[in-house]
Amino acid sequence: MESNYHTLKRTDNQLLVITHLSQLLTYFTGFGGLIVPLIIWATQKDQVESMDANGKSILNFQLSILIYTIISIPLIIVFGLGILTLILIGILAFVMPIINAIKAGNGELPSYPLSINFIS
Repeated sequence: MESNYHTLKRTDNQLLVITHLSQLLTYFTGFGGLIVPLIIWATQKDQVESMDANGKSILNFQLSILIYTIISIPLIIVFGLGILTLILIGILAFVMPIINAIKAGNGELPSYPLSINFIS
């Protein structure tokens, strides 16, 4: 007798919301905005409906933000534009997890602008 255990996923919009909001840990603790969503995604992607898509979007966004931040630092010295870029990155990295947490709570898929697709 075959088990359908692996095909059944539970709907857990609250966990999806928490996963998106966990990105904000960086603002409060200085780290964790990439690590915590990675752990939640890795452990729950096969158990929670839409976790795989949401987790990949979060990780792609966080990795993209990291790269944009690294690129912006030398631009501070060279052009002075790096400060403006870092401010915009900071706003985007704060606002988008909140917007996408609301979307996840409503059962919608996330949308993170300027994300590089590292994990597909």
